[in-house]
Amino acid sequence: MQNAVIAALISAFPQPVLLVDRDGFVKVANPSAVELFGARISGAQIRAHLRQPDVAAMLERVLGGMAEGSATCVFSSASREAIWRVVARATEAGTIVLSLSDISDIEAAEAQRRDFVANVSHELRSPLTVLAGFIETLQGPAGEDPVARAEFLGIMSEQAARMSGLVADLLSLSRVETVEKIRPRTPVAIDMVLKATLAALRPQIEAANVTVDYDVPADLPEIPGDYDQLVQVFHNLVENGLKYGGSGGRIQIVARRMASLPGFDGAVLRVSIRDFGEGIDPVYIPRLTERFYRVDKARSRDSGGTGLGLAIVKHILSRHRGRLVIRSALGDGASFEAVLPCA
Repeated sequence: MQNAVIAALISAFPQPVLLVDRDGFVKVANPSAVELFGARISGAQIRAHLRQPDVAAMLERVLGGMAEGSATCVFSSASREAIWRVVARATEAGTIVLSLSDISDIEAAEAQRRDFVANVSHELRSPLTVLAGFIETLQGPAGEDPVARAEFLGIMSEQAARMSGLVADLLSLSRVETVEKIRPRTPVAIDMVLKATLAALRPQIEAANVTVDYDVPADLPEIPGDYDQLVQVFHNLVENGLKYGGSGGRIQIVARRMASLPGFDGAVLRVSIRDFGEGIDPVYIPRLTERFYRVDKARSRDSGGTGLGLAIVKHILSRHRGRLVIRSALGDGASFEAVLPCA
C-alpha cells in the first residue's frame, strides 16, 4: 500500500522520478522518467541505465543500505548535452526513490562566472604588472633621467587609462544587466541619439582622418527606448568602426524605417554603421558579442579596447527587444546593424 502511495505521488512530479527496489529494478517510472530513459525503463535494472562511475558508485552505496546520496551524470543526445543531478533516498518501505534534475543551466552559469572572473583578473593583471614594473624602475636611477621618466610616465598613463576603461565597461555592463528585463518606454528620436554620438566622437573622428557619410532622415518615427543607453550603443559601434575599420577612411551611417522584418511584430528602425576597412573573417562573427572576445587581441589592446563593447551593445538591444546583425568579409569592411522595434 505504501509503495502504491509513493508511486501515485512520484507520477505527479514534473522532473524524472523512479521507484527502485533494493535489487536495483525499476518498479515505477513517472512520465518524465519514461521520456528521458524510454519506455523500457519500467522493470529494467537501473544499473544498466546509470552506468557513469560517480552515479554507479552512489547507487551501490544507497542500494547497500545508505540512507541517501547524490551524484551528477551527463546525458548526450543528437541536439544537446545535458548535466543531471541524481539524488537517491531510501524509503521505510525498503525501496529507493531516484529523482533527476537538469542542472545544465546552473553549470553553464557557473562556468560563465568562472570564465568572467578569470578574464577580468587577466585583463587587470597585465596593466598592473606594467605599472608595478615602471614604478620600481622610476624609484631607481631611471627616476633621475628626464627622458626615461617622461617615456615611462606616458606608458603608465596609458595603462592606467586602460584599467579605467575596463572598470567603466564592467560597471556599464552590470548596470545594463540589472535592468535588462525592464523594457524602456520613453519616446526617443534616433536622429538626436546619432547626432549626440557623433558630437562626442568628433575628436576621435578627426584624429583618425575619417569621413562620416550620414544618411538619417529627419522624419524617422520616435521609438520607445532609453536615450542614454542608445547613445552608448551607437557610441560603441561608431568607435568600433574607427578603431578597426578606420583604415578605409570612411564610415557610413544609414537609418531607415522598415514596415516589417522577420522576427519582429510591426515596423522597425534599422540603423547601420558600416566601415570600409580590412573586414572580419565570417568565421569569427558568431563570437564577436562574447565578453572579452577579440579577433586580434594585440591590436584591440593597443587601440584601448576592453573586449566588452559589443557585449554591452547586445545586452542593451536585448533590453529594447531589438537585435544586432553583423555582416563582414575580409577586405570588404564590416557592417553592424542595430534593429529596434518602433512600438
